[in-house]
Amino acid sequence: MADDKAVIAVLGGTGKEGGGLALRWAHRGHKVIIGGRSAERAQEAAEAMNATLGGSAVSGMANADAAAAAEIVVLAVPYAAQQLTVDDVKAGLAGKILIDVTVPLVPPKVSRVQLPEGGSAVEAVQKKLGDAVRVVSAFQNISAHHLTKLEEEIECDVLVCADDTAAADIVVALAEEIGLRAWNAGVLANSVVAEGLTSVLIALNRRYKVPGSGIRITGV
Repeated sequence: MADDKAVIAVLGGTGKEGGGLALRWAHRGHKVIIGGRSAERAQEAAEAMNATLGGSAVSGMANADAAAAAEIVVLAVPYAAQQLTVDDVKAGLAGKILIDVTVPLVPPKVSRVQLPEGGSAVEAVQKKLGDAVRVVSAFQNISAHHLTKLEEEIECDVLVCADDTAAADIVVALAEEIGLRAWNAGVLANSVVAEGLTSVLIALNRRYKVPGSGIRITGV
C-alpha cells in the first residue's frame, strides 16, 4: 500500500453499497475500515473482503471506532439510520471529510422521490455537524450490483456536491481511482438532485427489468 493512500472508514460497510465501495478502495491499495453497529459483524465482513482480495487491507470495527481511526469517513447507511449514526460518530469526525452516500428512500415506495423537509438529506448532516467537518455528497446513483465486479466498467457518472471545493476535488479523485467518472456538481444544496434521482433510477430498473441503470454527463 502506498504511503499517500488515505485510510478510509466505510460506516455501513456491511451493506451492499458501502461494501462495494470499500472493496474497490481496498483493491486500489487503501487501508479500509468497515464500520458497523456490531464490531463482530464488521470484522466478519472485513475478513470476507480480505479473502476476495487476497490480502489484509480491510479491518472491521464498531462505527464510532472506525470513524475515529480513519482519515476519510464514508456514511453509507440507510436513511432511517443516518442521523443516529452521525450522532454516534460525531466525536471522531472533527477536521475530516465525511462522504455521505445517503438517499432519502422511504420504503415501500422507494421508486418515488421523497426528499425530507428542507431538501437535501446530506445538507442536513452538514448543518448538524457544523464547520468542523467537511461534508461531501457522492455515490448515490451508483448501483451496488456493479461495484462488487471489480473489473467491470460502470456506466454511471458520480455527482459530487460540497460547500468546500477542495474536499469535493478529493472525492472526485477517490471516485476516479476506483474506475468511476466523477464531476464537481456544485454546492451541497445541489445534492437534492442526486438524492432524488436515485428513486428515478430505481423506477427505470423496475420498468425495464435491468439491475442498475445510471446517468452520464455529456458535453463537458
